[in-house]
Amino acid sequence: MSNKADNTIYEKEAMPTVVKEEDIIASVADALQFISYYHPKDFIQYLGDAYGREESESARSAMGQILVNSRMAAIGKRPICQDTGTANVFVRLGMGVRIESERTLQEIIDEGVRIAYRLDENPLRASVVVDPLFGRKNSGDNTPSMVSLELVAGDRIEFDVSAKGGGSENKTKFAVLEPSESVSDWVVSTVEKLGAGWCPPGILGIGVGGSVEKAMLMAKQSLNERLDIQEVIRRGPSDKLEELRVEIYDRVNALGVGAQGLGGLTTVLDVKIKTFATHAASLPVALIPNCAATRHVHFTLDGSGPARFTAPDLSDWPQIVLDQTSQMARKVDLDNLTDEEVGSWKPGETLLLSGTLYTGRDAAHKRMVDTIRQGEPLPVDLRGKAIYYVGPVDAVRDEVIGPAGPTTSTRMDRFLTDLLPATGLKVMVGKAERGPSAIQTIAANDAAYLIAVGGAAYLVSKAIKAAEVVAYPELGMEAIYRLTVEDMPVAVAVDCRGKSIHTIGPARFRR
Repeated sequence: MSNKADNTIYEKEAMPTVVKEEDIIASVADALQFISYYHPKDFIQYLGDAYGREESESARSAMGQILVNSRMAAIGKRPICQDTGTANVFVRLGMGVRIESERTLQEIIDEGVRIAYRLDENPLRASVVVDPLFGRKNSGDNTPSMVSLELVAGDRIEFDVSAKGGGSENKTKFAVLEPSESVSDWVVSTVEKLGAGWCPPGILGIGVGGSVEKAMLMAKQSLNERLDIQEVIRRGPSDKLEELRVEIYDRVNALGVGAQGLGGLTTVLDVKIKTFATHAASLPVALIPNCAATRHVHFTLDGSGPARFTAPDLSDWPQIVLDQTSQMARKVDLDNLTDEEVGSWKPGETLLLSGTLYTGRDAAHKRMVDTIRQGEPLPVDLRGKAIYYVGPVDAVRDEVIGPAGPTTSTRMDRFLTDLLPATGLKVMVGKAERGPSAIQTIAANDAAYLIAVGGAAYLVSKAIKAAEVVAYPELGMEAIYRLTVEDMPVAVAVDCRGKSIHTIGPARFRR
């Protein structure tokens, strides 16, 4: 009788939690759709507070556009940013769980990603290329996803799903410091050199210790944690790790980089740090920034069905009116640009663009430069025109175009020495700073560089009244479009004399 009782207990304890394949697929798909148009509530609160404190007019305007865009995306259920990111999925699989499937976990999660990115009501931009070295062919559905698996105790599966944009991911840095070196010094020095391509204000994720890959993984994982640096500051740090977080937070914000690199009080909203044991001779440190399109959600599956996500309340967003900025801005007719008009623009000045605006990113620029070098005519006449560095999301319903925010402009720097003198292109619109040689080329050709706000893609798209592909249709979202825009808000970043707001602004607010 005793043995029978023991066996009964053993059998009960050994019964695994069964999680169905379709529940994982549905949950991942719903999570990716959810985060495409909903910022986390804590991010909205922190950004709203930073907006209220900001003293820089340009940075405050940028943050206002990001917050308005965020609320519009939540209402319209359309992407916050045109770069709908690489799907990052962290899985903590309980040892007491059995997944009911014949497929691998990677295949199951990829099916969820595929469904999310191809959803007719809200298609998301596919940005993943399957061959990183040679063909770089787009997979068409944003698979494969980046899956990280950890086996843990328990009878549940926990997921952290995030969509990581390329602009911030490209600013990832890693170093193995000497054990006596300062992590704080390295982080501050590194952030100062990052520029604005990661679309601040955002979050810094830092992994310290472990091995090379462990530090990187911890840095990425930390970006999914709840924002709490203001709570830590109010009550005071409770340990050395919190002291280090506050120190880095204060020092990075003292750099004066500000929103979009325009100069201001807030560059980072929080600093997250995870640590792990490491070799006595090593101090690995990984730094991964998260942009103003911070997007992630956590959920748990326990065998009872797919996850359910609760939409935030619209009252969570601050009420912001952008009309005042518009009233102070200068209106510009892109169809009648003159040297005198462009020459009168000042760094940091707000402009409202109307008229014809062409698009072109990396692939289109390479095609155009190759054509120029071969002595052949371009498919579009850019003389006296403006080009926008953007890869839009596909339109749905009655939209002219999907969310269409700017991409990082430095990737186009290498093409300017060929493109500007050969075409007579007058204006470029993108995000973040330009490199020194690009600025020299802009000035030498009496051109100008303007910035739209990264992280305000849905808001920007509402200024686009017509769109048609006019060249390189096979490039998909990287094709050249001819847009008709009306009062599209931008700021002058580099004037025709080579003066840059990304130098002037941060210098003013550096503390």
